[in-house]
Amino acid sequence: MVRKAFNDILGGSAASVLTITFGLSYSLLIFTGPLAPYLAYGVAATFISSAILAAVIAAGSSFPFAIAAPESSTAAMTGILAASLVEHIIASDPSAPLLAPALMTLGLSAIVTGIVLCGFGVTRMGRAIRYVPYPVVGGFLGATACLILLGAIRVITGQRLQLTTLDQFANILTMSELAAACAMAMALYLTWHRSRTSFGLPAMLVGGVIVAHIAFWLAGLTSAGAQASGWTFQAPPAVSIMLPWNAAEIARYPWRALPDLLGNLVAVIFVTASSTLFNTAGIEVAAHREANLERELNVTGLANILSGVFGGYTGCISVSRTILSFNSGGTGRLTGLTVAAISVLMLAVAPMLLGYMPKFVLGGLLIYLGADQLHKWIIESRRRLTKTEYVSLLAIIVIILQWGFVAGVLIGVVIGCATFAFTAARIDSIKFSFDGSEYRSSLDRSREDQAILMAHGRQIQGLNLQSYLFFGSANRLYQHVKTLLVQRPECRYLVFDFKLVTGFDSSAAYSFAQIKRSADERGIDLVLVHLPALAEKALRSSGFLAGRVRIVPELDHALEQCENEIIAKHQGHEQEEANLRDWFTQILGTPRDAVALMHRCERVEIDAGEIIVSAGDAADSMHFILDGRVGVMVPADEGRTTRVRSLGRYTTIGEMGLVSQASRSATIQAEVASVLYVLKTQQFEALKTDDPALGQKLLTYFVSVMAERLTFANRTIAVLRR
Repeated sequence: MVRKAFNDILGGSAASVLTITFGLSYSLLIFTGPLAPYLAYGVAATFISSAILAAVIAAGSSFPFAIAAPESSTAAMTGILAASLVEHIIASDPSAPLLAPALMTLGLSAIVTGIVLCGFGVTRMGRAIRYVPYPVVGGFLGATACLILLGAIRVITGQRLQLTTLDQFANILTMSELAAACAMAMALYLTWHRSRTSFGLPAMLVGGVIVAHIAFWLAGLTSAGAQASGWTFQAPPAVSIMLPWNAAEIARYPWRALPDLLGNLVAVIFVTASSTLFNTAGIEVAAHREANLERELNVTGLANILSGVFGGYTGCISVSRTILSFNSGGTGRLTGLTVAAISVLMLAVAPMLLGYMPKFVLGGLLIYLGADQLHKWIIESRRRLTKTEYVSLLAIIVIILQWGFVAGVLIGVVIGCATFAFTAARIDSIKFSFDGSEYRSSLDRSREDQAILMAHGRQIQGLNLQSYLFFGSANRLYQHVKTLLVQRPECRYLVFDFKLVTGFDSSAAYSFAQIKRSADERGIDLVLVHLPALAEKALRSSGFLAGRVRIVPELDHALEQCENEIIAKHQGHEQEEANLRDWFTQILGTPRDAVALMHRCERVEIDAGEIIVSAGDAADSMHFILDGRVGVMVPADEGRTTRVRSLGRYTTIGEMGLVSQASRSATIQAEVASVLYVLKTQQFEALKTDDPALGQKLLTYFVSVMAERLTFANRTIAVLRR
C-alpha cells in the first residue's frame, strides 16, 4: 500500500512538471496584450483551474490515474474569447476596467461548458460529436494550432504577427528570441516527440531553463539583466485570487457584448467537448483500458463548473500528463490529487518561478505544441483523407482564421454534408440484379412450368438495393432503371428488394415517382419487398403506392406471385403458338420456315374498337390475324366510316402495302378483341436477306392471297351487273 502510494505521488510529481510549465505558458497566452498587466491574476486562474480539474477528475474519472488541467486547444480558444471581449470593451470605452469582465467571462465560459458537458453525459449525446465531419474537426483544430503559434510569437516578442507589425520584428534581439524559441521547439521534437520517453518532456523543459541561465551567466547577464533585456519574463506581483462574483461587478459587466462573444463561446464548448472525447479515446489506446464515456463527460462537466465558480477556466483530461504519470508508476487516484496539491502550492511559488523562466522556453513549448498539432492535421491527415476532404479541411482553416470559428464551422459542416452527399451518391445503390430465368422462388414446379419460366423468366427483373437512398443515389437508381427497361423491353415485373437499405430520404420518393411513370408507360408492375416503414410512409405520402404497385413482405413470395402470373398467361399461349405454327406451316410448307417467320413477328393484343392502322399512314407492317376479327373502313358522308371488308382468323391484311411501300388506303379497326402477329418492314427485309428462300415463299403466299381477293372481287362485280 505504501509503495503504491509512493508510486502515485512520484507519477503525479512527474506530471506536475508539465502542468506547471504548460500552465505558465497558457497564462501568458491568455493574459497578453491589454491583459498583460493582470498576468498575476491569469496565473492564479490557471492554477486554480489546474487544481480543481485535477482533483475532481481524479476522484470521479473511470481512469483512476487520470490527470486533468487546461489543454493547449482549450487555452487557445479561451484566449480568443478573452481577446474578443477586451477588443469590444476598448472599442466602446477605452477607460473601462478589463480585469473583472475578463475573469467573469472565463468563469462563465467554464460554467456553461460544464453544464453542456453534463447534459451530453446525462442524455448520452456526447457521442454525437463523433458524427461531425472529420474535415470540420481537423480544420477546427488546425486553426486552433495556428492560433497557438501566433500566440507563441506574441508571448516571445510581445507583438502580434501582422502585416502592419512586421517592421517591429526586424531587429537582432527579436530575431534572436524567435530563433532560440524555434531551437527549443526543435529540441523538443528531436528528443521527446520521437522517443516519447516518460520523463523526456519534463527533463527537456527543466534542462532548457538550466541551459538558458548558464548561457546568461557566460554572457555576463544577471537575472535582473536578463529580465531587462527581454530574455526572461518580468516577475509579476504576488498571485492574486479574485472572485468577480459580486453585485457591483456583475452590474458593470458589458452584457451587450455577449451576442458578439457567442460564436467564440460555442467554439470553447466544442473544443472542450471534442478534446475530452479524443483524449479519452487516446488514453484508452495507450493504457489498454476502457473508459465510460458518459461518466467522463459528467465528471469533466462538474469540474469545469467548479473551476468557473472559483474563477478558473475550461480544461479536460490530458493525454500527455496522464500517460506520463501512468508510465511513471502512478495507477491510483492519489496521482491526480498530487497534481492538484502541487497546483495549489504554485499559487504561492508561480510568480517567483516565472521571473526566472526564459521566454524562449515557454514560447518554444507553445511553438512545439502548435506545430505538432498543425503537422497532425495538415500533413498527416493528407494520408487519411480524400483530395476533396483535404481541400475542404484547408479551406475551413483559412475561413476560421479570416472570419472566425462560427463561420468556419458552419461553412465546414455545409462542405462536409455536400462532400458526403457527393461521395454517397457515387456508391452504387444496387448490390446485385437478377431476372426470373436465373433466380426463382423456392416453390418446386413441374417441368412444363419450369420450361415456361426459362423461356419467359426475363419478364421479371429484380434489383437488390443497399445503403442509404437519397436524392443522389436514388437518381442514379432511376437512370439505371431507364436503361434496364430499354435493354429489356420484355420486362413486365420490376422487383425492388429493400432488405439492405439503411435509410430512405423523402427526396428519394421523387426518383421512385419517375420510375413509376416509366413503368406505367410500359405496362410494368412494380413489386416492393422488405419495404422499411419510413420508406413506405414517404412513398405513400407522395401517392406512389397506387395503381400497379404492390408491397410483399418477402422476396420469395414476391417471386412466386410473379411466376404464377407468367405461367398462367403463357399456358394459354402455348396452344396459341401451336395454332400459329400450324397455320404458318400450311402457308410455307415446312415447320422450320414456320418457326423462322414466328420469330420475326411481334404479338399484339387489340381491344374491340381499337384502331390498328389509319388511312394515310406509312405502310410499314402487315398483320397475321390469329384470332378475332378486324374491319377495313373507308370514309363516308358526314364524317362517318363504312366497312368495306371484314377479315377473321387465319387471314392477313396489309401485305400489299408491305410489298409496294405505298401509304395506307384504308383504316383497319378491331371489331372484336383480337390477337395479331405483326411483321414489320425491317423484319421483312431482314428475312429476305437472311433467308431468300423463305422470303420467296412469303411473296408467293402474298400473290396467292391477292389473287384470291381479286377473283372474289370480280365475282362480286359480275353479280352486281346482272
